[in-house]
Amino acid sequence: MHAPGLAPEDILALGDGAVVMLDQTRLPGEVVHVEYTSWPEVVDAIKAMVVRGAPAIGVAGAMGVALAAHGAAATSATRQSFDAEMGRAIAELRDARPTAVNLAWAVDRMAGIVADHEGTPDEIAAELADAARTIHADEVDRCHAMGRHAVPLFIRGASILTHCNAGALATGGYGTALGVIRAAHENDPTVTVVVDETRPLLQGSRLTAWELAQDGIPFTLISDNMAAMLMSQGRVTHVVVGADRIAANGDVVNKIGTYGVAILAREHGIPFIVAAPTSTLDLSMPSAAEIPVEERSAEEVRGLSLFGRPASWPEAPVANPAFDRTPARLVSAIVTEQGVHRAPYERSLRDAWHAAGH
Repeated sequence: MHAPGLAPEDILALGDGAVVMLDQTRLPGEVVHVEYTSWPEVVDAIKAMVVRGAPAIGVAGAMGVALAAHGAAATSATRQSFDAEMGRAIAELRDARPTAVNLAWAVDRMAGIVADHEGTPDEIAAELADAARTIHADEVDRCHAMGRHAVPLFIRGASILTHCNAGALATGGYGTALGVIRAAHENDPTVTVVVDETRPLLQGSRLTAWELAQDGIPFTLISDNMAAMLMSQGRVTHVVVGADRIAANGDVVNKIGTYGVAILAREHGIPFIVAAPTSTLDLSMPSAAEIPVEERSAEEVRGLSLFGRPASWPEAPVANPAFDRTPARLVSAIVTEQGVHRAPYERSLRDAWHAAGH
């Protein structure tokens, strides 16, 4: 199942000499697909959040490497010049955004193919294209598995709060947190959703609400500062979020505001559930304290408008971290394609990573 009219290849796809992306910066007002024919354009698209969400960024990175190989195979006179161009592309794609680990994971997987392949540039390019499409298909399959595993976590008539967008748009198809919600609603049509607006870029109101509307799943949109009130009134029974990186101890890095929601959930006795594929695990990080948090442009905050007027003083100093760190002690369960994991997380996450064949 996916949002009606939104197949995985509608979100991003690798063609012959191009990567095509649904421009998420223009949703929900416009559904526009953009074609990129060079790997630097893919780097820029990732940075500009044309594609966003950790798994989808990883898929885009893999497709960017395949696109680089397609171009380099056509222009390189030798394997040495091909490898040099691929080295530049791999380095820049890997570093396009620093927090979500899926990007580095996917690009490193593609880089391994380049390093180990003894064939011609054309042969390498063909294998990389197949590998990028496989990474995309595997991410969608993982999302479906997470949904199946998570269904028993919910009571009948659950009201599930979610923060940011971890749906088909963020994963290339179906979704992590939103995939869990889709599976829960399919199992129990009385399930409803509370959607955090998710400032400053409004991924909840722009993207999650749009996906739920496409699916016909009942939801209520709230501004981020309303969550505590609804929880105190018993109008939220569960919280489900995605993740951009999960440390070995179960600490979670996700969209800014997630940490606050986790604290509120703990205060009100509400399960706080994280849904993420094993490609989001970073067992090299003992805790989230070591994970870099991307600081984005001040204009994302200052550029907000209210009734057609600027919502801030144009020279106001701004802090704009894109993510925050939620400690494992606040996390009730982590759902991967391998199953439902409970604290202490170190062993279960390590076992899931190895079971997934990473």
